[in-house]
Amino acid sequence: MSSSIQRKRVRKSPSDRRVEIVDAAAALALTEGLEGITLRRIGEQLGVRPGLISHYFPAVEDLVAEAFGTAAGAELDTLLPTDRAAGTPTEYLARFFALATIAAYDDISRLWINARHLSRYRPVLRDRVGQQEAMWRGRLESLIREGVDRGEFRTGDPHVTTIQILVVIDGLGAHANTHTGDRPDAVTGMAVSTAERELGLESGTLLDHAAAIGTDRAGGRPGSGTDSTDADTDTGPGD
Repeated sequence: MSSSIQRKRVRKSPSDRRVEIVDAAAALALTEGLEGITLRRIGEQLGVRPGLISHYFPAVEDLVAEAFGTAAGAELDTLLPTDRAAGTPTEYLARFFALATIAAYDDISRLWINARHLSRYRPVLRDRVGQQEAMWRGRLESLIREGVDRGEFRTGDPHVTTIQILVVIDGLGAHANTHTGDRPDAVTGMAVSTAERELGLESGTLLDHAAAIGTDRAGGRPGSGTDSTDADTDTGPGD
């Protein structure tokens, strides 16, 4: 006597399904660009009909904006976590530069370039880009102000200093689509040297801290050890 077992179909909650759709779109945006996001393409990735995607996102422009916001927000939470109880402002700023300048973040740099270009013609995306830029400024400025309050940094205007640092980072990020292997060290380190100069730090301070911390390039908090093994056992960044 033979028997067959029917595979039970699991129906996801609306909130879970929406998160799944946005995460799939964000992953696609990082590898192929925001232009690659279509209702059909995301439906194919998830194994569902495009109609299901349009049920949650009737306008693909809304999905494009959500995908960018999700990818950029995840980057922000990794590079500049809000929970900084485990380290000093100087350590977290050093960690920020150590992570933001490695090749693993080239994809997100390209995504920012992509989003800023497309936002000229897409109002919904333009609003989301503006929101993310404001969040970046706020998070970095908060870290700098904390450092000033604790006597680690010296600057007359943390807001202006924040913008100066981000402008240099954006300028370097604009070259993410080109080969950077022959970029002089003085150019690669422009964001760090700008931060040290504007925050009253001695040259090499942030690089020395990054080396001492043993930065976990997968996203861990600064640790007290001098090698990456200690950092690897640390708790991940707060969201």
